[in-house]
Amino acid sequence: MNIFETIFLGIIQGLTEFLPVSSSGHLVFFQNILGFKEPELLLDCSLHVGTLLAVCIYFKSDLKKIISETWRFDFKKPHANLGLWVVVGSIPTGIIGLIFKTPLERFFGSVIMVGLMLVATGVIVSLTKMIPKGYGSRIQVGVLAALAVGTAQGLAIIPGISRSGATIVCGLLLGLDRELAARFSFLLSIPAIIGAVAIQWNIEALQRVGLVPLLFGFSASALVGLLALKLLMSMVRRGHLYYFAPYCWAVGLFIIFTNILGF
Repeated sequence: MNIFETIFLGIIQGLTEFLPVSSSGHLVFFQNILGFKEPELLLDCSLHVGTLLAVCIYFKSDLKKIISETWRFDFKKPHANLGLWVVVGSIPTGIIGLIFKTPLERFFGSVIMVGLMLVATGVIVSLTKMIPKGYGSRIQVGVLAALAVGTAQGLAIIPGISRSGATIVCGLLLGLDRELAARFSFLLSIPAIIGAVAIQWNIEALQRVGLVPLLFGFSASALVGLLALKLLMSMVRRGHLYYFAPYCWAVGLFIIFTNILGF
């Protein structure tokens, strides 16, 4: 794998990790186009670390306050409370990842499955069109929403299911304020990405891809991801998440039919 390929995949990851169109699905599809017979999961994880850096930069103020307030064990403070729900939401994500890691990873080798799940993602984000204005008024996450969003994040390991789309829509349907639903979704991604990288990391995979290509892919993913995150947060605030549904349907159906026809 050369530097240009990892930069290209880093750009794809940065664009699609935050926009609700499934980064894992796009990576599987484009790795297939580039001729990789097997998905390179370490590369996927490294690119996710790039977008993790983008999350940490964008939400650095929230992260500082979460650490500061949690350190004092004052969970009545809003950011300490938010940090607590991130921990609670990470529990179902971790359980799903550990128990179903092997069977779910088999989907990474099926491009048709990616297409089907992209169509499903389009259905998921289209649900936001039906959420009435003023419905999302909750300004605290709570245990039910934390567990539900964490479960949605765990299931989004299936390539083609957008992690950001599934988690944000889940939060919105449970009545969370738009800004809070998006913030909680991305803060919840931090421990999930760290855990995924820890599981996938190994020296053999590093030698197979190469440290330098990984670093270039990581950098491209971080830079493009930060720009995409700013765009998505703006669209969530305006209630325009459903704009991405037609794209998911079009790409999903394109992937399905081109593979059925053998292109």
